[in-house]
Amino acid sequence: MHVLITGGGGMIGRKLAERIAADGTLNGREVTRLTLQDVVEPAKPAGAAFPVETRVSDLSQPGEADSLLAGRPEVIFHLAAIVSGEAETDFDKGYRVNLTGTWALLEAIRKAGHAPRLVFSSSIAVYGAPFPEPIPDDFFHTPLTSYGAQKACGELLLADYTRKGFVDGIGIRLPTICIRPGKPNKAASGFFSGILREPLAGIEAVCPVDEGVRHWMASPRAAIGFMLHAAGIDGAAVGPRRNLSMPGLCVSIREMLDALRRVAGDRVADRVRFERDDFIASIVSGWPQNFDARRAVELGFQADPDFDTVIRLHIEDELGGKIA
Repeated sequence: MHVLITGGGGMIGRKLAERIAADGTLNGREVTRLTLQDVVEPAKPAGAAFPVETRVSDLSQPGEADSLLAGRPEVIFHLAAIVSGEAETDFDKGYRVNLTGTWALLEAIRKAGHAPRLVFSSSIAVYGAPFPEPIPDDFFHTPLTSYGAQKACGELLLADYTRKGFVDGIGIRLPTICIRPGKPNKAASGFFSGILREPLAGIEAVCPVDEGVRHWMASPRAAIGFMLHAAGIDGAAVGPRRNLSMPGLCVSIREMLDALRRVAGDRVADRVRFERDDFIASIVSGWPQNFDARRAVELGFQADPDFDTVIRLHIEDELGGKIA
C-alpha cells in the first residue's frame, strides 16, 4: 500500500509518519511506500521497513498535486494547511493554502481516476456562535473566522467529490490538539498548550484568558488514532455525511491547571500566571466548547480518558518521562 501524507512536515504529519513506520501496516495491510509532502523538507521517520520519499512542494501551484498523484497512493492523509491565526491575518495565503490547495488535490485525484481513501483534517472552527450545549454533528456551519470558512469549504468539496465517486473521503473535525510539542505556532489556540508545555519544561507561562474558559481538547496521540481509524473505516457505515466531529474532552483552564498540579506538582503548576489579553479573549469567546460526538464514538473513534492522561502522555512522549 502506498500512503501519502500532505503536510508531512508538521507535528501531526510527523507523528503519523512515525506511527506508520513503527507499525509497518495500516489497518491490517502492509505499507510498501510512504510519501511525505510539505512546503519544507519533511523528516523521514526512523526505522521504516519501506521506501520513504519526501517532496517539497506547494499543492496550490499548478501541476504539483498531479505530480503527487502520479504514484497512485491508495490512502491520502491531507493535513497541509496554515493555522487559524495566520489564516486570519493573511487572508490571501489562507485561501490559497487551505482552500485552493485542497481543491487542487481533489482535482488531481479525480483526474488520476483511482478513488483513494482521503482523510481530510478539518476543524471544529467550522462552527460559529451561538452554540447549543453540546454541539451535534448536524449543527449548521457558520464559521466566524477565515480559517473556519476555509475548512467548511473543504468539507463541502470532500462530500461532493465522494458523492460523485471521485474519492472515498472522510473528514475529521479535530479538537484543539493539546499538548502540542515544540515551539509555539501562530494558532490563536496555542496558549492552551503553552500553559502546560512551558511549565513542564521549566519555563514560566502566561495564560491570556480567564480560568473559567472551556474548550474541546484531544492529545496528539488521540489525534493520530483518529487518523488511522479514519483511514480504514467502512465508508458505507459512515454514509453520505462524510464529515465527523471527533470525540474529545471539554475542560476549563482551571481544570487543566488542576490536572497539571496533580500530575507534576505545585512547583510546576505555579509557573503559570494570568495576564488577560483582550484580543485573544475575544477570539476564544466565539469558539465552540463542547460536542456531542456520539456518531464518531459509535463508529469506533476513541478520545483520551481524562486530562491527567493528556499531560502524562506529553511527559512520556516528549520529555522522556522527566519534568524540569
